Amino acid sequence: MRHARRKLQRIARLAAVGGLVCGGLMVSDAMAGEPSAPSADPVVSLVSRLGASRTAGNWTDADGRPVVAVTDAEAADEVRQAGAQAKVVRYSMDRLRSATEALQEAPRVAGTAWAVDYASNRVMVRADSTVSADDWSRMSGVAEGIGGFVHMERTEGAFTTRVNGGVPVFSGDGRCSAGFNVTDGRNNFILTAGHCGPVGTTWFRDGGGAELVGTTTEATFPGADFSLVRYENGERLNATNIVGIGNGRGVRIIGVADPVVGQRVFRSGSTTGFRSGKVTALNTTVNYPEGTVTGLIETTVCAESGDSGGPLFSEGLALGVTSGGNGDCDSGGTTFFQPASKALEALGVSLVGRVPAPGGSDGTGGPADPDPSSAAGAVPPGSSGSGVADRSIRITGITDFGGLGPGLVVIGASLVGLVGARWILSAQERRNFRNFYSASWG
Repeated sequence: MRHARRKLQRIARLAAVGGLVCGGLMVSDAMAGEPSAPSADPVVSLVSRLGASRTAGNWTDADGRPVVAVTDAEAADEVRQAGAQAKVVRYSMDRLRSATEALQEAPRVAGTAWAVDYASNRVMVRADSTVSADDWSRMSGVAEGIGGFVHMERTEGAFTTRVNGGVPVFSGDGRCSAGFNVTDGRNNFILTAGHCGPVGTTWFRDGGGAELVGTTTEATFPGADFSLVRYENGERLNATNIVGIGNGRGVRIIGVADPVVGQRVFRSGSTTGFRSGKVTALNTTVNYPEGTVTGLIETTVCAESGDSGGPLFSEGLALGVTSGGNGDCDSGGTTFFQPASKALEALGVSLVGRVPAPGGSDGTGGPADPDPSSAAGAVPPGSSGSGVADRSIRITGITDFGGLGPGLVVIGASLVGLVGARWILSAQERRNFRNFYSASWG
């Protein structure tokens, strides 16, 4: 009996210690520390090799595991051998893209948006509250003509740009947010949203126009949504890219990447500050009142007027700049982002202070700066300071407080189990001690 109790106590202690280790790992997974250099994604390479006729997108599930949609059993086997989950679907990416192209060719309806939903293997068409009954009926007819895999749904609010970011920058027409610091090797710029202002727009740090930031030199909107604001006098600052997340803290941006559906992402804006959410779709088309923008990232991150142009990022990698959406940060909503990689490529600029990826690239396939320190820095986007270079910002990691809960519960339960096992052992030892001496002394 005594041997059985000791064995049970030993098992309880081992289980408690194991729970502490597992809980610690779960908590560490919810923490984003100093980012490391971007590395190649084997799933992306696999999808590229299989091609759009045998795959239909890839995403990350709720447990953080990569999933690839495929159209045949052989492709599914290859996906599993690569360490990812395979989901066999009916429609290939080629078929889904042909549907979005057909929607693009139909008469434009402001207030509509569409994207491929990888998980459901269909095209989702959304119409906001501004779309009339006649336009809804017409769009529904177009969807039915394409096929049953095109799904129509109504959404609340209106799809609008978020003018009015990061750090606020002001023009005579409104306010936007600074996105990322970029350079062409000669001049330094802010990458922000194209709808914030046309070429020639002058930007200031304050609404009164007392402190000049720079002037918009390139802008694309609609079609895409990005622009460059060249810093006045080509200011040379520290060669870093920092996104402010509030309370004097900032996250260093070291590279550029394209997001994955299901990925947790973060956004900073001058109106609503630091927010988080998940990527729900890629290559989204949105019909704003001002025009149509394609190739956007769709997310659950909220945004409001003035957040336009602000940075979207994850794990120290620049993902995009805020374009528009619906809803607000009280009720939630959908927000769209211009992919950073496409904007940088189109503009011929690169991030300030990026870290080369393996193979000497900057994470986007382009050449890396041989000497990052030679690139002049710029305003830390998203910082709380109003100066050109707020050196008081403290570099920090990001804690996903929502993801901390399960790990903390496991740690707490394990500690209770460990203390309980020790208390049981101590009580048994005291009982044995009393029994021994009561027998010895009669």
